[in-house]
Amino acid sequence: MTLQNKVALVTGSTSGIGLGVARALAAQGADVMLNGFGDANEIEALRKKMAEEFSVTVLYDGADLMKPERVAAIVKRTQEELGSLDILVNNAGIQYVAAIEEFPDAQWDAVLALNLSAVFHGMKAAIPGMKSRRWGRIINIASAHGLVASANKVAYVAAKHGVIGATKVAAIELANDGVTVNAICPGWVLTPLVEGQLVARAKEAGTDVSTEAAKLLQEKQPMLKFTTPEAIGAMAVFLCSNDAQTITGSAISIDGGWVAQ
Repeated sequence: MTLQNKVALVTGSTSGIGLGVARALAAQGADVMLNGFGDANEIEALRKKMAEEFSVTVLYDGADLMKPERVAAIVKRTQEELGSLDILVNNAGIQYVAAIEEFPDAQWDAVLALNLSAVFHGMKAAIPGMKSRRWGRIINIASAHGLVASANKVAYVAAKHGVIGATKVAAIELANDGVTVNAICPGWVLTPLVEGQLVARAKEAGTDVSTEAAKLLQEKQPMLKFTTPEAIGAMAVFLCSNDAQTITGSAISIDGGWVAQ
């Protein structure tokens, strides 16, 4: 229980990567503020189960992080109701796919608002408290697309590149304040959303899920294996540990060799 007496806010944590990270932190003793969208009853059941399973306090806030004032408000609520904010994991994100000349302006604005601006506003709100306690961990969930590009993903790629840049700036500014700032850059992750896409692809192609999974992975990754949310959670736990106290400003790839090519 290496994170006892620590408090974590994990955005976009009602499913997928964010949920994997939130569970990993809770398993190490951290109290957690969950955030995200979904069915209210399902989220409440998830919150209650996590609190009972790990014997920690788990709260939920459905703040729309596209609104800067709501980002500041969820940070403030975490600090007030859980006592502090020691670990900030900026994970919430959305995707939209289209060629640049066909990319809707509204979708560009939305992707940047959640995937990039919310990261900035979260760090801005959380940093003063971390500096005052001289301990903090900020983990920004970027992407392989924060390091390399793919066609038809201009907003997502631009946002994730921006996240890595912002991570580096924050790491430099906080280098001697006891606060580390790093980015995790996943490749293909087997989330419920991806699982649903594989089922749909298999149905459309008349194949099976394993065949479509291999095809999907081959598009980008030398290693034909999905990363799991649990593996990303384990990396987040390590970055919060004392052993990682000099790791800062890094973009850590968990991508089956995607960006090594």
